[in-house]
Amino acid sequence: MLLRHEDVRLAAKDWQTYSSDAPFRVPVPSEEEVRTMRQLPIETDPPEHADYREIVEPFFQRAKEPAVIAQVEALISGMLDAAIARDTIEVVNEFALPVQSRALTYLLNMPESEADTWIGWGIHVFKVTGGEFKQGNVLEDYLHARFDEAAENPGEDFFSELTRASFRGRPLAREEMMGFANLAFAGGRDTIIHTISCAMAHLATNPEALEFLREDPKRITLASEEFFRVFMPLTHIGRVCPETTVVNDEAVNAGERISLCWASANFDDAAFPAPMEVRLDRKPNPHLSFGFGNHLCLGAPHARLILRALLRLCCERIERIEILSEEERVEREAKFDRTLGYESLRVRMTPRGRA
Repeated sequence: MLLRHEDVRLAAKDWQTYSSDAPFRVPVPSEEEVRTMRQLPIETDPPEHADYREIVEPFFQRAKEPAVIAQVEALISGMLDAAIARDTIEVVNEFALPVQSRALTYLLNMPESEADTWIGWGIHVFKVTGGEFKQGNVLEDYLHARFDEAAENPGEDFFSELTRASFRGRPLAREEMMGFANLAFAGGRDTIIHTISCAMAHLATNPEALEFLREDPKRITLASEEFFRVFMPLTHIGRVCPETTVVNDEAVNAGERISLCWASANFDDAAFPAPMEVRLDRKPNPHLSFGFGNHLCLGAPHARLILRALLRLCCERIERIEILSEEERVEREAKFDRTLGYESLRVRMTPRGRA
């Protein structure tokens, strides 16, 4: 595992030494058991990566369009109003999961009703509570059905565009379409859900934070980046060494993996003064939560839109948030456990102006 900020950045840029051209092995742990296709564009190297990325990037840039911004803000506004009206709400499943799912329909230009299906998959499309892989492949069955439908009745949505897309002068194969869609639904799911949940928990345990942000709304952008740094949902990502390589005095044989540990890099005191402190006005903030180099996360504008809108609307609508119960989520791997957000977080929201 590469742990230091500078080491991770350099490795992320050096795709010749640390390759992403490794189907199923970029996620850690690897995902041969849960999908049958290469995720695109993340499991490719330049120059193929750039050509694949160009196909879908316009959809992910929709998060910067005024119409999509307005949709996301209206969604979160309505969700907060509903949460305030209730005595309590469970943030992970009853708030963050619906926000992520419904916001994704706007990004992919799909009917919002599709989100009801996605919400039914739960927090993670591949795993159940405790980290075990689910049996069967609900996601792949769903994606095949959507591509069949798009091929027969094309529209302006994500699936339809992929059925019309080409790669270097030829139509995309179904496996390539599935690779794009698999990443879109799996990669930006639990990451956004847990960032929302952790941000809400921080506002609850640090009530002065809401007032700090209210004093100067310009702080919201800096605060969102700090939340992405501190509450990094993805511990690390894999790279494969095509040739035998020495990494920090350790030999890595050809074909073996190393890990770029984003979570560790984000707490490197060489890059972040007092890294264990949550500083909502931290600047500069060169966090690596969206990766670095060629593989900078396609979904970063979408994630930023959701979190910034949430913080702004919480400042406008919420006086305080009280945690009533919580169950931490633990990421379990062969050699370590990492506390990572919440399985459950029940809160009470008090609106501004109410004692």
